[in-house]
Amino acid sequence: MTENKPIPFKEHFAIIKHLIRWTLMAVPVAIVIGSVVAFFLWLLTTAIHFRFSHPWLLFLLPVAGVLIHFIYQTVGKSSEKGNNLIMEQIHEEGGAVPKRMAPVILATTIITHLFGGSAGREGTAVQIGGSIAAMFGKWFKLNRTDMRLMLTAGMAAGFGAVFGTPVTGAIFALEVLAIGRIKYDALLPALIAAVVGDLTVSAWHVTHTQYHIDILPQTTGLINSYLHFDLSLLGKVIIASALFGLASFLFAGMVHEIKNVCLKLFKHKWMIPVLGGLIIIGLTFINGKPDYLTLGIDPEHPGAITIPSAFHAGGADTWSWLWKTIYTTVTLGTGFKGGEVTPLFYIGATLGNTLADLLNAPVGLFAALGFIAVFAGATNTPLACTFMGIELFDGEHALLFAVACFTAYFFSGNSGIYSSQRIAVPKIFGDDSADISIGDAAKRRGYMYEKLKKYRLTK
Repeated sequence: MTENKPIPFKEHFAIIKHLIRWTLMAVPVAIVIGSVVAFFLWLLTTAIHFRFSHPWLLFLLPVAGVLIHFIYQTVGKSSEKGNNLIMEQIHEEGGAVPKRMAPVILATTIITHLFGGSAGREGTAVQIGGSIAAMFGKWFKLNRTDMRLMLTAGMAAGFGAVFGTPVTGAIFALEVLAIGRIKYDALLPALIAAVVGDLTVSAWHVTHTQYHIDILPQTTGLINSYLHFDLSLLGKVIIASALFGLASFLFAGMVHEIKNVCLKLFKHKWMIPVLGGLIIIGLTFINGKPDYLTLGIDPEHPGAITIPSAFHAGGADTWSWLWKTIYTTVTLGTGFKGGEVTPLFYIGATLGNTLADLLNAPVGLFAALGFIAVFAGATNTPLACTFMGIELFDGEHALLFAVACFTAYFFSGNSGIYSSQRIAVPKIFGDDSADISIGDAAKRRGYMYEKLKKYRLTK
């Protein structure tokens, strides 16, 4: 009886072949994606600062909403599903992501921010990446499996390029597809694309916001002398992270419910963004300041509450996180475009600022923890967000980053901002919602309604 001996290095030759093939395909795709994202970031900053000098543009937000509605009705069509369309095509191993998605989302996001809508930029970058990746995939005549990998790489390139976090971009593209399960078959093309996309943005001299956590004071005590971390600080982080997860749950539920309610209330869909624009204008008058409009990164006036200001004591009001939640969920829920992630950063950082004051904890650290943890809970990507903390704030507090992200992930429940995200492994044991999407789990009557019904708060 003869044994079948493996051919020496055969497996390694296959790995090298796979590496070369995907490098040759992913690099040009990522360069194009990175270049478009760089142009988008420059254009976005220009539009936001133009509105700063022309504050009356806010009064045209309802008109801008109607314009966005008709752009998608006439040109965008299926592109309106945005990130959810890309995720659906990855799950189905298809390539039906239209080329028009990239220019349409870019234009409508700029319109949203130019007139003061509270939205982000991640959704735009990911859609740009998915659209361009699908276009190249068709040119390369990829099969269904390879097209799925290419779309994942496109998502990674867009995410890594827009935030300057290539490792996070690669892991996010793999982790966001399904709650509780990561498929590593696209890891190589995703990592290559994310790194090249980020390098391309840098080559265009487009910079990203830098954040800083102040050095923490050394703690003393009998228990701490035997540990390499502050045990009392860890306890405070766990408490705050549970609240970060609940903030994620609130945000995701509000976005979905506002969409559902508006679709039921209005027969003519163009009236939905009109209502949204009017609400944003009214909220700004109530607040008496424009701090919760647009991205929330650059200050519109001295003393404005921004993400960078939240890293310092007194840099946020007690309810800044809630105001930003209302502004953004109304903006996105009524049809304006952009993304959710940067507003989630704002919500997390300002909530962290508030909790640091209540818990007598380091402000900069808790702003950073909220920054990544609220995002982790809303997107169900705790691993990617842990790496984001390391990439943005260095690795000194990596343990606390992981604790914050994973705690928020569990406390956000089986909710999320992406309705096409699959629930592969439910967070709650005994939950029967496995192997369905978040959108299906929420059912027709809305996620918040189902939760209220579960606790017998409504019929």
